[in-house]
Parts: sequence; structure tokens; C-alpha cells
Amino acid sequence: MYIKRHIEEVLRAAINEKGALCVTGARQVGKSTVLKALFTEHRALTLDESRLLRLALEQPEAFFEQFEPPVLIDEIQYAPSLFPYMKIHIDKTGAKGAFVLSGSQRYEMMAGVTESLAGRINLIDLYGLSLREIQGDDFREAFMPTQAYLKKRMPKPIKYNAVWENIWRGFFPEIVGLGTDWSRFYSSYIRTYLDRDVSRLAQVGDLLQFEKFMGSMAARTGQLLNIADAAKDTGISVPTAEKWLSILVASNIVYVLKPYHSNVLKRLIKTPKSYFLDTGLASYLIGWDNAQVLQNGAMSGAMFETFVMSEIIKSWVNTNGVTPNMNFYYFRDKDGHEIDLLIKRNGILYPIEIKKHMNCDKDDITAFKQLDKIPDMKRGEGCVVCMADDVFPITATDKAVGVRYL
Repeated sequence: MYIKRHIEEVLRAAINEKGALCVTGARQVGKSTVLKALFTEHRALTLDESRLLRLALEQPEAFFEQFEPPVLIDEIQYAPSLFPYMKIHIDKTGAKGAFVLSGSQRYEMMAGVTESLAGRINLIDLYGLSLREIQGDDFREAFMPTQAYLKKRMPKPIKYNAVWENIWRGFFPEIVGLGTDWSRFYSSYIRTYLDRDVSRLAQVGDLLQFEKFMGSMAARTGQLLNIADAAKDTGISVPTAEKWLSILVASNIVYVLKPYHSNVLKRLIKTPKSYFLDTGLASYLIGWDNAQVLQNGAMSGAMFETFVMSEIIKSWVNTNGVTPNMNFYYFRDKDGHEIDLLIKRNGILYPIEIKKHMNCDKDDITAFKQLDKIPDMKRGEGCVVCMADDVFPITATDKAVGVRYL
């Protein structure tokens, strides 16, 4: 069953802008599925097929003689040797959308894209299914904690326990749409990721150790990034841990949230935070067997925060196709004042706090006033995303927002 993706409008527009379109994302988030559904005139090929991969690596010119554009090539990261020949075709013909590509490993791919296809390719990110997509909700606007956004948002109801079931199960299309066995799916997913992606990278020698590192990072989701502790837990050096983290980020498995900094406020924490982008994968790596264990566990607050962060990121990506790294920050100072997410837009900082409880009050937003100390920066409307059913005011400009409004 194909679940309609909100990023479809972005992809339709992007293919008409440049000679190539490339969709990147973690394995099994639905990249090739959505591209095949949208671009039926493109011949679909996958470099997972050994015969095609061998031809692409050994005879890239002959590859495009046999498979003339328009073509859709899945797992393009395996054959960056094809990029120069794409460039020749695009420059010669001026054709738009001749090449539609998908790849699950930016770590390998981006060097070839930068060298050969700069200015000739649109790069679009795709993540797992959003809560909106799972519910069949057609609302397509990036989340903002503003009254203007909330007036337009008419969300479908969702039960409290269903939220935690979604957080535990995760958001890969196969696990959502087909009801695949949870443990078997994630076990297979990790093995495929390690064997097909991680093993190709020279920095990784021990795949079991890398899997252990993944588990260590999953256990730290929603927390300040302490790479030294993660390295110690895994039994690797800090430089190795930093390289492995960059692989997880490039694979769209982990998201690193930058701290907000200001030359005026000297006491700000400068350490980033890290989040797993799929809570189901994190739950499997940590070892939670069902949603109730997760909900009642010591990490439930961090996992709820991870879920909300992921949903907000998806809402932005599905609106414009680009992960909002330059718009998203968190705030924390050495006195303990913390704001989970700041969205910077048009010179205004919009604060968002994330709490798993239902009843929110002014105690949840005490850190918001710290933003008023930043000169030449305006504080916008803020909110607490929580388990409330609806939206209700906390102050004149700040409100509690139920998770279904994401």
C-alpha cells in the first residue's frame, strides 16, 4: 500500500529546475517508492543489482548508451563514476530532470556530486513517515509556534497511547504500512545498513563495534553530545567516534542540533545535542520490547522530545526539501536555563519547549525570558509541545500545544 508523501509537491517542482534530482535519506524511508510513483516516464534501475553495478563501475559511458535518459537510478552512491557522464549529457542537451537519483549514504556520494554536478542537481532530503502522513492528514505547512499557524491547523484526534505506540514502533513505511514484525524488521535493517553502507567505508573495521556505537548514541538521544563518553562505552578512540558519528549523520540516522550562541551572552553552552531521527530504531537499539516499557521508562522524556523534534524537522523538510540546519538551535546557559528548540526566522527567535506531561504552566517556559537579553534579536511567540489534547494559553504570547498539532 502506497502512503501518499507530503514531499511530492517539492519533488515535482524540483525536477523541472535542473538536469538532475537526487533524493537522499536513510535506508527504507521510501525514496525509490515515491520517485517511481511520481516519475513513471523514467526507466527505473537499481545499483543493488550486481550486473548493473559492474557495468556502471567498469564502463560508465556504455551504461548510459544502454540506458538512455530519462532514467531513475537507485543507490547511486555505489557508482560515483557515473556523475561525470551525467554532467556531459546535461551540458550537451540542457535537459531538465534527465536523471532522477536516490541514495542512502551521502558520506560517499557528496564528493562526486560536488565535483561533477554542482549547479546541475537538486538535492532533496526524505525522512520516514510523519504523523500527518500516517493519519492521512493533507496539511502541508512547516510547524511554527504561532497563532497564525495554529489557526490554519485542524488536526485529527489521536489517543494518548497511540502516540507512544507510534514512538516505539517507528516511522519507516514498511513497519507502518505492512505491520511487519517489529524486532525482525529492525534486526534486518541494522544488518543491511552495516553490510551495505558502513562496511564500504574505510573508517569502519569492526561492524559489531559500530553497532554498539549506534546503541550508545541511541541511549543518548535528546541529550548533550558527549562523544568522549560514547567512545568510552564503545571501546574506541574519540577521533574514531567522531568519524562514526559523521557517518550516522550523513546516513540521516542521527541529527545534530547546534547550540544558539551570542557574543553578548558569554555563559552559553556550546556543546551540540544529538537526536535519533527514528524513535523505533532507537527503541530497538536500546532494547525496549513494547510501547508500555518505553512510556514508563526513565528515558521516556528524552524519547518524547526526540519524537517531537523529528516531527518538526519532517514538517520543514516536506515543505521545502531541505533539512533546516540553519534555522534550528537549542538554548542552554551555564545557570541551567534551557530551551529545547529555537526556530530562527526573519531575525526572530521562536522558543519551543517539549514536555511529555499534559498540564503545562509558566514553570515550563521560565527560560524563554532569557532570550530578551539578546540585543538586536526579537523574541517571537513560543509554545510548549506536550500531551495536551488542544491549544491553551499560558501567557499572552506563549501557549501549550498538543502533539497532534505538529
